[in-house]
Amino acid sequence: MASSTGVAGGHVEHMLERYRTIAVDALLDDVPAGGPRYLYELVAEYPRRWGKGLRAALCLATCRAFGGTTSAGLNAAVTVELFHNAFLIHDDIQDESEQRRGAQTLHGEYGVGVALNVGNMTNLLALQRLAANRRALGSGIAWRLFEETALMLRHSLEGQAIEIGWIRDNVCDLDADAYYRMCLKKTSWYTCIYPCRTGILVATGRHDAVDVLDRYGWYLGAAFQIQDDALNLTGDFDRYGKEIAGDLWEGKRSLILIDFMQRCTTDERERLIELLGRTRARRTEAEVRWLHQRLLAYDCVESARHSARELAAAALREGQRALGPAAETEDGRFLLDLTGYVVDRSR
Repeated sequence: MASSTGVAGGHVEHMLERYRTIAVDALLDDVPAGGPRYLYELVAEYPRRWGKGLRAALCLATCRAFGGTTSAGLNAAVTVELFHNAFLIHDDIQDESEQRRGAQTLHGEYGVGVALNVGNMTNLLALQRLAANRRALGSGIAWRLFEETALMLRHSLEGQAIEIGWIRDNVCDLDADAYYRMCLKKTSWYTCIYPCRTGILVATGRHDAVDVLDRYGWYLGAAFQIQDDALNLTGDFDRYGKEIAGDLWEGKRSLILIDFMQRCTTDERERLIELLGRTRARRTEAEVRWLHQRLLAYDCVESARHSARELAAAALREGQRALGPAAETEDGRFLLDLTGYVVDRSR
């Protein structure tokens, strides 16, 4: 499998930075100036903080690998970045998260009301950017992009509902298959599958070709999410940029936690169920530290990372098959090298 270290890693980082700069610059240029206080200047807040730009890069690289141009794919790339930032704002509220990209979350600094409104405006700007494809690409492709966006939003919101429901109902009888089904909807669709499908559609105009990278995107997204779950427990805050062990405070049913649920002792399971049954505000630092230590003691993090590496290897195989000769292009190599990057990254 391709690695994120050495030459391949340098190529990935270079391409991510290139495409993130292109997409974020275009995004910021499109944010209205002036207006009411606590709106447009805060729409730009998360995009201005450091980030990987993975979704925009997937969109633009896929577009170019399939014969399109950066300019043709720009509206689609900016659209996915805007939706991503709106998701982050709303997810942080739902999860009661405290940190995002190395700083305080938007709702933590300005309040839930302001953050919700900013997230809604970010979604509106994404829809406006999506509509701009009618002029740039014609009504037919623009409508297909709208349909792809509606499909992505449906999967993402259903996945979010599943995860929220598990926390709300304190569901503790989950297995790995349940996690993967949730992850496919909540992470893989909007992080990887949707950017690839829209990039292919913009490049080829073919409605029957948009799904050729679906398996690549599904496996890549799952590997990315599992590594993110691992970094939440073992990462360095200065690089990771989010609250360490925040997932435990929030009660998220990660693959790591599900593995522990299935392997822990009866006494540990009872203590865990009682802990997860309380709200974040009623959990104590000592209890979260206990759970953190148990997950590490059972090697649940390393087990999950092994699963992520297997998924990344599957993504590499699927990417090679789908790309064919395009795998030898600069963008094709980037898409394949990403499979190593997502599991080796430290942020």
